[in-house]
Amino acid sequence: NSRIMWYVYIIECADNTLYTGITTNINRRLSEHNSGKKCKYTRNRGPFKLKALFVFETRSLASKEEYRIKQLSRLEKIKLYEGI
Repeated sequence: NSRIMWYVYIIECADNTLYTGITTNINRRLSEHNSGKKCKYTRNRGPFKLKALFVFETRSLASKEEYRIKQLSRLEKIKLYEGI
């Protein structure tokens, strides 16, 4: 009984910008970012550092959290993943 888990992640780009995304396979997704595939925003902004990873049981919950995080300011995102 293997359930698919959904991940919301925050990566820091080489230009110090933050990108928030959603995936079911974090290793694959980070590889895609590093290879410049599938995401216009992160293309040519690598290398990347994974700053936060949140786990959800449903896509719906993960999507809602991704949206919520994307509404935050840069400082609020940093506080979120630093646990402040």
